[in-house]
Amino acid sequence: MKQECWEYMNCGRQPGGDRVSELGHCPAATASGLHGIHSGINAGRCCWIISGTLCGGQEQGDYKSKLSECKMCEFYNLVLRQESMSGTFIFARELLKKIN
Repeated sequence: MKQECWEYMNCGRQPGGDRVSELGHCPAATASGLHGIHSGINAGRCCWIISGTLCGGQEQGDYKSKLSECKMCEFYNLVLRQESMSGTFIFARELLKKIN
């Protein structure tokens, strides 16, 4: 079963999550312009393209500044493997076209 980033990372920042009052909503969980990418809810399966997500408790910048870190993330690599097997991995430049 494919997971959203907030499920995999267990951050609790998705709508209704147990850490929303403390940390706020994750922008990946509410980025409706990317809904359905990699069969995800909002940007839940392409969080690396969204500014302001948390990684290691730190708010991340835009995709250009964080992508090198994201490429080392277990979740990013899980999605890459899952979607590459089906030939559906969408690269950052294509995702940016969808939200710009």
